[in-house]
Amino acid sequence: MSSSLDQGTSGNRGQSGGVRTSTRAAIAAPHLRTDRWWLAPAGTAAGLLAFIVYSTWRAFANADYYAAPYVSPFYSPCLAENCEPMKAGPNWEIFGSWWGISPAIIILIFPLGFRLTCYYYRKAYYRGFWASPPACAVAEPHKKYSGETRFPLVLQNIHRYFFYAALLVAGILTYDTVLTFRDENYAWGHMGLGTLVFLVNIVLIWAYTISCHSCRHIVGGKLKHFSRHPVRYRMWQWAGKLNARHMQLAWASLVSVALADFYVYLVASGAFDDPRFF
Repeated sequence: MSSSLDQGTSGNRGQSGGVRTSTRAAIAAPHLRTDRWWLAPAGTAAGLLAFIVYSTWRAFANADYYAAPYVSPFYSPCLAENCEPMKAGPNWEIFGSWWGISPAIIILIFPLGFRLTCYYYRKAYYRGFWASPPACAVAEPHKKYSGETRFPLVLQNIHRYFFYAALLVAGILTYDTVLTFRDENYAWGHMGLGTLVFLVNIVLIWAYTISCHSCRHIVGGKLKHFSRHPVRYRMWQWAGKLNARHMQLAWASLVSVALADFYVYLVASGAFDDPRFF
């Protein structure tokens, strides 16, 4: 019994780095899980990769992103001079005629930066793409682990600042949603299927943003006495309830923003007519 343990320990000692060291349990098998543990990271990687491919295509397309009164969330606010004119829409021509590529490249930096540095998404793509670690109780293949203390992963700490940018973007998308109650001639009193698509999307966007760990810390962090701050305490409780569903909201809002863009694409390209309720 002891000789086999010693042999396993000495065998592990010969392999440097990672979990195969003398300080870890002398288990020869890579892991002891018998379930299909690889399905979750594989599904996560597939889902994120699909969104990356789709959003890249739409961002560089620079076409079919506006069909009054709908504007794609990928292109709002439009910060370049080469934007398609949107009456009473978010046309902020900060970038002049020298900007020749798609205006979506400018604005997508902020929501994507917020999601890329999000605590949940970090876990998702660390596991899905880097296998760090691939799953619970499954050893990662890397020999060294430095966490997020070195470049470029140390930049993940700017997540709290991207949160403020995400609030601004969510506010602008809320304005865009209000504008969907106009018709194609900009008259108020319209409601189409696109209006519902935008309403669902903005609710999920706000729920995901407010459920962020940074938001929860801002409203209730560093409070020593909740009783002295009843308003912040109540806000902290609400944010905490949403935070418990942060993973689900992250995926739901990712899907909804892609569907909202795709809906605008279908209407703007003439492939689909927006059904009107009134």
